[in-house]
Amino acid sequence: MTDPLQRFRTAADQRAAAGLRRELHPRSAAGDGLVDLAGNDYLGLSRDPRVVAGAVAAARRWGAGSTGSRLVTGSIALHAELERELADFTGAGGGLVFSSGYLANLGAVAGLAGPDTLVVSDAANHASIVDGCRLARSRVVVTPHRDVAAVATALSTRDEPHALVVTDAVFSVSGEVAPLAALHRVTRAQGALLLVDEAHALGVVGAGGRGAVPAAGLAAATDVVRTVTLSKSLGAQGGAVLAHPDLLAHLVDTARSFIFDTGLAPAAAGAALAALRILRAAPGLSGRVRAVATELAGIATRHGLGDTGPREGGWPSAVVPVVLGDPTRTVRAAAACAEQGLRVGCFRPPSVQPGRSCLRLTARADLTGTDLAQVDRAFAALALTG
Repeated sequence: MTDPLQRFRTAADQRAAAGLRRELHPRSAAGDGLVDLAGNDYLGLSRDPRVVAGAVAAARRWGAGSTGSRLVTGSIALHAELERELADFTGAGGGLVFSSGYLANLGAVAGLAGPDTLVVSDAANHASIVDGCRLARSRVVVTPHRDVAAVATALSTRDEPHALVVTDAVFSVSGEVAPLAALHRVTRAQGALLLVDEAHALGVVGAGGRGAVPAAGLAAATDVVRTVTLSKSLGAQGGAVLAHPDLLAHLVDTARSFIFDTGLAPAAAGAALAALRILRAAPGLSGRVRAVATELAGIATRHGLGDTGPREGGWPSAVVPVVLGDPTRTVRAAAACAEQGLRVGCFRPPSVQPGRSCLRLTARADLTGTDLAQVDRAFAALALTG
């Protein structure tokens, strides 16, 4: 008899030879002394005492878990409060909280599409959007990255009566911002919905960090749907869909990742709500994140690393890629950064396209001049070693 596990061992060996093996490295609560440019805590709020206090207070009042799906016992008044404040902050018609940003994307894409709907998805969209497309039972057209003309062609030549265009607001590896105003002109002209994942934009992009959709002047557009995560700028956990109430009501009836999932834990909802109120009271945080990102891009460029360079008007998001190309070289570079006191993201296929392996730097509002000097020293050493 053959060993049913052998194929998995063989696959693991093949990934190792290609530089694509991954390992878990649990961090301690005390930290390891490295300057963190790998996480998504863009506003530095995950350990803010006010945010932690919000989580503790919610857990004490509501308990450790939500006790069920939101359509049974899992909806609590705290969820509704968070939904109202998210919608008010971003200018949306309403909100619907999910237990993760990933599940919010699955629910929104699959719930708003179906066999009678064409889905048009950017080639660089996040895996959660890709998986939502697979679950939608729709014909899916994947268009070249940020190619508005290709989206227009897909919409104008469709046979389906309905269409949904899906894009990241800020692309999670490149840090680029989607051309939302142009995409909306195309989708509106073709009677399609536009779904925008604001995961990496909320708290960073636009006035006061309200996101890329408000920055594009589309906050009040009823044919624009947004998803957000609560685990990046807000330092907590969970996700939400922001949209016109009619669309949210539809998702309550159809989004399987909402209907059949346990509701967001009270502590996470309490933490996210506290962080949102901090962001509202300190609108300069978003500008600080982008200023730090601009400095990071400048450091990488100064040392001749990758194809990163400063952009007109400053870096547009918190995500700064340093493209090195080869996955093995990228793994070595990430390890070398750690030796120099710097933790960076290490992105390889399938997270990126072949030939686009990169170090992914993420800016934080609480990074200091001393931290940035450490980054400069680490990148200087990396440039010397290649």
